[in-house]
This record gives sequence, C-alpha cells and structure tokens, in this order.
Amino acid sequence: MSSTSNRTLVLVRHGQSEWNLKNLFTGWRDPGLTEQGVAEANAAGDRLKAAGLHFDIAFTSVLSRAQRTLDLILDRTGQTGLETIRDQALNERDYGDLSGLNKDDARAKWGEEQVHVWRRSYDVPPPGGESLKDTGARVWPYYIHTIQPRVLAGGTVIVAAHGNSLRALIMALDGLTGEEIVSRELATGVPIVYRLNADSTVASKDVLDA
Repeated sequence: MSSTSNRTLVLVRHGQSEWNLKNLFTGWRDPGLTEQGVAEANAAGDRLKAAGLHFDIAFTSVLSRAQRTLDLILDRTGQTGLETIRDQALNERDYGDLSGLNKDDARAKWGEEQVHVWRRSYDVPPPGGESLKDTGARVWPYYIHTIQPRVLAGGTVIVAAHGNSLRALIMALDGLTGEEIVSRELATGVPIVYRLNADSTVASKDVLDA
C-alpha cells in the first residue's frame, strides 16, 4: 500500500456511450461505448499515467460502459489485472419510465418543464425512477464504508462510474447543496483527482482535462 500521506481518490465518468450519442435516457440500461467513448477512456488513462498515478484498487458499477472505461484506463496505465470491485451502488441514476426514451420524445410526451424538473431537480424522481437524492442515498454509504477507508489508509483509489452517481459523491466531497450539484456538468472521460486529509476532508482537487 502507498504511504499514508498519499490518500488519493480518482473519479472518472465513463466515456461517451451509444445512448449518450443518441440523446437517450440511459439509467440502468447497458449500452456500450462509442468510438469516441473509447478514445476518451484511452485519453483519461494517458493523463493519469502522465500524472504518475499508480492505483491500489479500483471500484466501478455493474454496467458495462463504466467497466470498459476502467479496463481501457488500466490498460493505458499498465495496470491490467488490478483488484476491481463492481457494485450496483455505483450505478447510474435509475431513470425509471424515461429509460430508453429520446429526450426530445420525453419532452413531447410530458412537456419540457416536467422533464426539466425530473432531470435537474435534486429530489423529484421520474416515474418509477430515482432522484439525485435517491442515488446519493445508495452511493454515500457505499463510499463511506467501502471506498473511503481504502483512501484514508493511504491508498490511491480509482472509481469509474456515471454522471449522477459521481455527482452524488462530488456533492459530498465538495460540500455542495442539492441546487448547486444539479447544475454541475460532468464531462465524460475526464479524471478528477482528490487528495484527502487524514480526517477525510478534501486537501486538493485537480481536473485532468485536455
């Protein structure tokens, strides 16, 4: 394990998926990466390698777009075969009845204002789905009990997940309100590197974009 002064947490949203490209609500559905998504994951791996980051353990969701992104990153950083834990606690927000629908079609069916509320409010879920608050309710305990201890023990930990599961984590790490976090865009395939203090607060945050 790395030195206890390390305490590094890397968050990466998966590369562009086929349904991102088609403007569809994805949620727990399982489309693959596009060619651009593969390129984004490879670029993320190159940036992490250039930053000299060597991981002790990886976490990802049970969805293939996050797992493939992680595999590509680990291949580029020379860490194929790294211990990896997959858990649905890190899955994307469940969009319920919206899953698989084109966002424009959803607006035509329910109205632009209603769809905007479902997408961008903190605590209003779409029919049969989760709000961002609901997503946080499964992400936060998993982070506190499973991921954070590995970081605080001095590890360098990578989490490859999804826009909303990572938003929930970033909300807690950055001390943001529900209103603040829903307006934050999270780019695909761009690593965010946190260094934590011994008390689990954030010492520094760096975004490794192009």
